[in-house]
Amino acid sequence: MKGLHMVTFTLLVIGGLNWLLFALFNTDIGALLGGGGIATVIYVLVGISAIAEVATHKSNCKFCGGPKPMADISQKT
Repeated sequence: MKGLHMVTFTLLVIGGLNWLLFALFNTDIGALLGGGGIATVIYVLVGISAIAEVATHKSNCKFCGGPKPMADISQKT
């Protein structure tokens, strides 16, 4: 599950950077990589990643109810 999370997170970062490029320079990553079919594949992968993150976020995020970090053994009270 961690591998899926890392892939989807990476693709979401790429999607966010793409929106930044579009807003600042009126260009996008797909156009820089050749446009057309490549851009469509990138956009579909980013969209699927967003859906996967929405579906699995709560189980992956330690702040939203996911796995809790182990207590530090060296801090005994």
